[in-house]
Amino acid sequence: MPETKALSEPQKALVKMGLGRDIDLALHLPLRYEDETRIVKLGDCREGDTAQIEATVTESHVAFRPRRQLVVTVNDGSDTCQLRFFSFYPSQQKALAVGTRLRIRGELKGGFIGWQMVHPTYKAAGGELPQALTPVYSTVAALPQAYLRKAVQSGLARADLSETLPPDVPPAPARATTWTLQRSLRFLHHPTPDVSLAALEDHSHPAWQRLKAEELLAQQLSQLESRREHELLRAAPLQARPGGFQEQLLAALPFQLTAAQRRVGEEIAQGLARTTPMNRLLQGDVGSGKTVVAALAAAIAIDAGRQCALMAPTEILAEQHFRKLIGWLEPLLAPRGQRVAWLTGSQRKKERAEMLELVASGEAALVIGTHAVIQEQVQFHRLGLAVIDEQHRFGVAQRLALRGKTAGEGNEPHLLMMSATPIPRTLAMSYYADLDVSTIDELPPGRTPIVTKVISDSRRDEVIERIRAQVASGRQVYWVCPLIEESESLDLTNATATHLALSEALPGVLVGLLHSRMPQPEKKAVMSLFTGGQMGVLVATTVIEVGVDVPNASLMVIEHAERFGLSQLHQLRGRVGRGAAASACVLLYSAGDNGRLGETARARLKAMAETNDGFEIARRDLEIRGPGEFLGARQSGAPLLRFADLVLDAALLEWAKDVAPHMLDRHPELARKHVNRWLGGKSEYLKA
Repeated sequence: MPETKALSEPQKALVKMGLGRDIDLALHLPLRYEDETRIVKLGDCREGDTAQIEATVTESHVAFRPRRQLVVTVNDGSDTCQLRFFSFYPSQQKALAVGTRLRIRGELKGGFIGWQMVHPTYKAAGGELPQALTPVYSTVAALPQAYLRKAVQSGLARADLSETLPPDVPPAPARATTWTLQRSLRFLHHPTPDVSLAALEDHSHPAWQRLKAEELLAQQLSQLESRREHELLRAAPLQARPGGFQEQLLAALPFQLTAAQRRVGEEIAQGLARTTPMNRLLQGDVGSGKTVVAALAAAIAIDAGRQCALMAPTEILAEQHFRKLIGWLEPLLAPRGQRVAWLTGSQRKKERAEMLELVASGEAALVIGTHAVIQEQVQFHRLGLAVIDEQHRFGVAQRLALRGKTAGEGNEPHLLMMSATPIPRTLAMSYYADLDVSTIDELPPGRTPIVTKVISDSRRDEVIERIRAQVASGRQVYWVCPLIEESESLDLTNATATHLALSEALPGVLVGLLHSRMPQPEKKAVMSLFTGGQMGVLVATTVIEVGVDVPNASLMVIEHAERFGLSQLHQLRGRVGRGAAASACVLLYSAGDNGRLGETARARLKAMAETNDGFEIARRDLEIRGPGEFLGARQSGAPLLRFADLVLDAALLEWAKDVAPHMLDRHPELARKHVNRWLGGKSEYLKA
């Protein structure tokens, strides 16, 4: 067998970035461009210009104040400029010796007090100037820009860029039809200097329009194919019957459903009654009452002689569902000799074996748990409905595993996914062509509005005073520390230090600590003290983000709020305001070294202070982050659209929707080639 050559570090980096195929390299477009096509004179420049000059070194020395640096003065005949290097090698000092003539490129600062460039790029003067703008690609540390440029260039030369659009499809909106894919890509990797940089940067150039049209078409083709495949699948129809389980549950509930809950419940009941498996996303704001709607769906499935599985991302959330659902459903199940089973990774062997037996025999009509529910050894007797809470936390592979639990019967389970991160309508219509969406758009009565304050970390003492007052009046408080995935130990130090500081600042108050590394029994003990009201303050990393329900908690402090995403901040805020007391959320932010918050962080905190409406938050989140990131989990972390914007490119999206069925029906081979070019293996993810 021939020996396979080991990959170099840059090659490994290319694969990691998803640039394994020639076409992937060809579609890896520049972030920005540098104009190295002309030489300018310092005398003609303005402050802030990125300029390329040719000049002679007139002075070169190492300065030690305010810090060690190499200071080089150059003169291009029209003016002088100081080059400053804070990290440098002896070889650089040699290359920048007095009398050397250089071609230098960098951002100009100063002007009035003399020009300066900090860490400019430079090489020996002379030689031909490039004819096109120089592309700058997004990359990673192990992949130098020069290597990536060469790789992209060779990928572009080798890739098959033949047309996939058949001649009989309706033409795309005007600007997208004037350029072919091949011409567009070659141009965008090396634009001529006469092109408008603004048209390249805002993606309005016809070459960009062509790429967006093709990308949207690939997405629509993949979705349509997925929907058609889904319609061929079969599921056992689950009918709600008069006087059945669902009606008994409704009668037993200690509260009235809202109009939105009733409407959504009806939509789900209709979906369950069909012979095509339901594939529905139930979305509603934090605290809108999705759990009871899921319980009503479970009641229909159980009444029809099927089992229901409910999967949550954390044990805390799974346990909360367990407590609620056991209270609502166990009294109805007991007379039938059925019960609710509980499955998690931290269970003792004996208890787990007992639960697995209940699930396999069918005695467990409802199975609640974490990822443990989809493990290989879990065998369902007759699974009819799978409910996935906080579905964006689960990868596609996990959803497929849950669907595979009924494969032996030749029937698929009905699937209900729940999310408290609402998806804006335009996104739902475009991304979830294979999914029905039900929305609970009102909150149950009695929820108190939450006042949100954005406060600088320098006013921390005032916040602690506020906590003292809340606890004195019998209320409870959350203090959330950020979880930085790259450095769990750093988070722990941060959370532990905060816990210590609050314990010292609040003598006589029980302050608890909860983080992801704690053993499960310890987590449970801390949570039960907080839920029971004995603990006044709970310091936690984001393990409390979803599903913790303590009506007596009226204040939420989020430390380093600038590090959190908008939907995450909204989820956390939803942990308070669950009782009758006036509630508040304090977003403590810490500005950077320059004393200023980044633009994105400022936009997020502003949105939080201005609205409590999850749908408005989702709309702003989409504006700030763009659709790719917003739906990252849909494709296991990779953005679905790289170039198109669903809001700005609505006309191209409409065109893609019209063309997709025509291509699938009349030109299936070209459709397959088009999807493979743009999505590769990723199209499978769209089908889960």
